[in-house]
Amino acid sequence: MPPSTECPPFRLGESRFDQGSFNGRLRHFLDVIDPRTLFVSQKRLNECMKLLDQFKNGTLPPGVTNVQLWEAQKIKQAIIHPDTGEKIPMPFRMSGFVPFGTPVVVGLLLPNQTFASTVFWQWLNQSHNACVNYCNRNATKPTPMSTFFQGYLGAVSSAVTIAVGLNLLIKRAEHFSPATRILVQRFIPFPAVASANVCNVLLMRHTELSEGISVLDDKGSVVGTSKLAARHALMETSLTRVVLPMPVLLLPPLIMAMLERLPLLQKHPRLGLPVHSVVCLCAFGLALPVAISLFPQNSQIHVSQLEPEIAAATECKILTYNKGL
Repeated sequence: MPPSTECPPFRLGESRFDQGSFNGRLRHFLDVIDPRTLFVSQKRLNECMKLLDQFKNGTLPPGVTNVQLWEAQKIKQAIIHPDTGEKIPMPFRMSGFVPFGTPVVVGLLLPNQTFASTVFWQWLNQSHNACVNYCNRNATKPTPMSTFFQGYLGAVSSAVTIAVGLNLLIKRAEHFSPATRILVQRFIPFPAVASANVCNVLLMRHTELSEGISVLDDKGSVVGTSKLAARHALMETSLTRVVLPMPVLLLPPLIMAMLERLPLLQKHPRLGLPVHSVVCLCAFGLALPVAISLFPQNSQIHVSQLEPEIAAATECKILTYNKGL
């Protein structure tokens, strides 16, 4: 009987789903961001790690199924950093990004923001993003803390500057009606957050542009270090960070503008914030897996797009590089 497509034979360190298709990557990242892993106990985590060690050492007890092995690997990867072997703090895990980030998104989209509230929510958003980036970083090579702070300060500065600047422009636009002005102000967080996200990626990973990243052949052997591959990796990651806030920051204002016209919310305005929070949570939960599934984690590139010395060092025409999250 052929193996089930829903539960293929277990492969240690690999994905359960086909990473060559968008659907496969989407299903993989839905596993990665599954918030249920936030509630896994230390005892359950230890059991999963022991099971994976037994599989690696060939001492797996009889009766253990592929489903159990895939679930054990999912739990370990959600909680343990692959390079350091240490637990990632709960608010900064990928599985915690939506539940812990949604209150920040709600704050960013509150109407009638003051100067102080605009600065606070943009600062809090970029602080959370910076901590997530740092806790999920590639730790195979030590990264100076100065690089982390440079990306953090750059992201916060750009987000606050753009958000405050746009708010001032809207307030001076006298030809806008009050209702139109409120609606436009709700869209201001998107350009501020999108530009700050790109700034964060470029500043946090600028050493890759100067030093290059490893490119691998079809056997998984390192062919060399390429600055051009690093450029592709940062471009793909930056595009992901622009796409991610689109549904999160653009859909809720449109949906809320329609919902606020309903008699229920007009009679009970206090329901506005709970409804707004649910809308943001749904948009965030949809946007995150879709955005990070746009490109494969391990992307491919033709040798003609790389440095001549890389092309001369291998007979493979297609090489692979890790673009990062």
